[in-house]
Amino acid sequence: MKFSEWLKQFFDIKFFKFLLVGVINTVLGTGVMFLLYNVFDINYYVCTVCNYIVGGTTSYFLNKYFTFKNNRKSKRIVFYFIIFIVLSWAIAYPLLKYIIYSIFEHYPLTFGTLSEKAKGNIAMCFGVVIYTAINYICQRFIVFKEKKAQEKSEEQVE
Repeated sequence: MKFSEWLKQFFDIKFFKFLLVGVINTVLGTGVMFLLYNVFDINYYVCTVCNYIVGGTTSYFLNKYFTFKNNRKSKRIVFYFIIFIVLSWAIAYPLLKYIIYSIFEHYPLTFGTLSEKAKGNIAMCFGVVIYTAINYICQRFIVFKEKKAQEKSEEQVE
């Protein structure tokens, strides 16, 4: 497959539907996350996990039926979806928190002194971006991967 063809496949209507679904589940999930973190003073990790329980559940149903039009009933799909949500979270949030805190620790004169809340909020914002990129690739090409024509016809015969 040529690179230009791959780009067209990658950035097709499903990509834009995924982004729309992402906006919806991000508003819901991050709303919960920042509310819990800033208003109720709940632990950083608990807040980010709550974000992905709310956002992930919303994302699963909207992406399954709206974005990828996947009507297959499969425990495997749910299992992979959960695995990749957890993997995306684990890469994005603990890693970004470590990186952001390290930057502020090593360059205090450049960034000034920020509160723990401010650093946590900055790490969460970067985490959203990294999480979204990883999650799209995993959902699009693994979890809700379209079956090839041959697989579909074999499934209809059974």
